[in-house]
Amino acid sequence: MNKILLSFSLLLLVFSCQQEPKNIKLSGPVFGTSYSAQYHSEDDINYKEQFDSLFNVVNESMSTYMPESTISRLNKGEEVMVDKHFTRVFENAKLIYRMTEGAFDPTIGAVVNAWDFGPEGKITNVDSTAIDSLMKSVGFNRMGLKNGKLIKSSPSFLDFNAIAKGYGVDVLGEFLEAKGVTDYLVEIGGEIRARGINLEKQSPWKVGIDDPNFEGEQSYSKVIPLQDEAMATSGTYRKFKVDEKGNRYAHIIDTKTGYPSKTNILSVSVLAEDCMTADAYATAFQAMGIENVTEFLYRHSELKAFIIFENDKNALETVSLNDFPD
Repeated sequence: MNKILLSFSLLLLVFSCQQEPKNIKLSGPVFGTSYSAQYHSEDDINYKEQFDSLFNVVNESMSTYMPESTISRLNKGEEVMVDKHFTRVFENAKLIYRMTEGAFDPTIGAVVNAWDFGPEGKITNVDSTAIDSLMKSVGFNRMGLKNGKLIKSSPSFLDFNAIAKGYGVDVLGEFLEAKGVTDYLVEIGGEIRARGINLEKQSPWKVGIDDPNFEGEQSYSKVIPLQDEAMATSGTYRKFKVDEKGNRYAHIIDTKTGYPSKTNILSVSVLAEDCMTADAYATAFQAMGIENVTEFLYRHSELKAFIIFENDKNALETVSLNDFPD
């Protein structure tokens, strides 16, 4: 009898070990940064080849670094039929542009390029006349889509870099969902989308928010659970300018003035249903300031934000809005 019980126990142990879920983990370079993905597949399928194919499709649509991409050809004044990826990002960007009253504006790209950040982060002599001239073509309200083509009233330079990385995360997430994957975490350059739980650990996915550190060392301000949401973070502490008086200016360009935003905000993390929305709002909130963001989120409870800033005594403070998780 004891032998039978022992054999049965061993059988259960072997069976339970065989059933223990394991995540497939993928990573690699993309969009000038890197990506990582963890997901549980009942059939243990590796989707790296499909991921790389999707990255190529998004790049060919919206990469300003590829001269023959759709967006690059449009910026050169060519008449091009846009694809479904471009259309989706354009329409979402237009919505956020309107919601933020222009704080998020993909036509600011040429001005951003004019503010070249030197290796020491110092403000160089910038031709104010050139900035003023470039600002005449800024305004996302000056363009729209009609019958699959971009219509614009000025030669604006379109740049989706502040939303396309988040969109890339969504593309991977939606691909996995189409394949029946319900538990995954996808990340590109710190922008994240999570669904379900981490089956390997039988717990919610955990993600960290970087602690602002001007020396470049990584530590976390907090680690939060992420389930069926997306998170994007915009930080100025790794890319900023300093004037002769020691004032620090964000790499975020004020869409109203064309000059770097002088801000005490160091980092903004936004939670939203999808990552491209979180990505765009994180950029906009960086430029809007704490008071305006607080007022905005009072009216838009579907978004949550965590802001790290410097107070008048140069000490770090934080504010959580709309029940951002502890």
